[in-house]
Amino acid sequence: MQDNIYKSDVWRIFRIMSEFVEGFETLEKTKNAVTVWGSARVKEDDKWYIKAVETGKLLAENGYSVITGGGPGIMEAANRGALMAGGESIGLNIELPHEQRPNPYIKTLISFRYFFTRKVMFVKYAKGFIIFPGGFGTLDEFTETMALIQTERIHRFPVILIGKDYWQGLSAWLESTLVERGYIEKKDLLLFNITDQPQEAVEMIKKFYR
Repeated sequence: MQDNIYKSDVWRIFRIMSEFVEGFETLEKTKNAVTVWGSARVKEDDKWYIKAVETGKLLAENGYSVITGGGPGIMEAANRGALMAGGESIGLNIELPHEQRPNPYIKTLISFRYFFTRKVMFVKYAKGFIIFPGGFGTLDEFTETMALIQTERIHRFPVILIGKDYWQGLSAWLESTLVERGYIEKKDLLLFNITDQPQEAVEMIKKFYR
């Protein structure tokens, strides 16, 4: 029994390595990309879907490749906008028990079994992050990115949250609870910005690199 567990773990290591290799080989020429995160559950008529399409389009028009999680909702919308503008539309899909089908607006698709290998690809090839309203997955991506920037494990990149009515409660809680208790510093709240406008989000990224 123990031998079978050991063999299973060894083969899992090779699977993890293969995901890294495929990701690096596929994305190594991606130099000017922005990662867009958000809920997979929003529908086509949702205001955030519409704004995510606009965001993907604006990013492509300004020379940025668009990286998403490859699924429906916000991911689909951002890929769709990038494709509409003739830009590079990249999807990093995750294999889930309840299968997440890749959306049809992806030019370059990579599928992952492991969340952590996928997260490396989201961050390694991005020059900025635009984050729409979402659930646990979106919050996980946001807070992990904040931790990486705060601890200087990655260079500082622009992080823009779209949706003031959605994100300002979290921002206020971070200040009133985490800052107040000394768990983070007040300056850490400057590591991200909040806006309602896709155009402003794209301009923030452009300004950061001027």
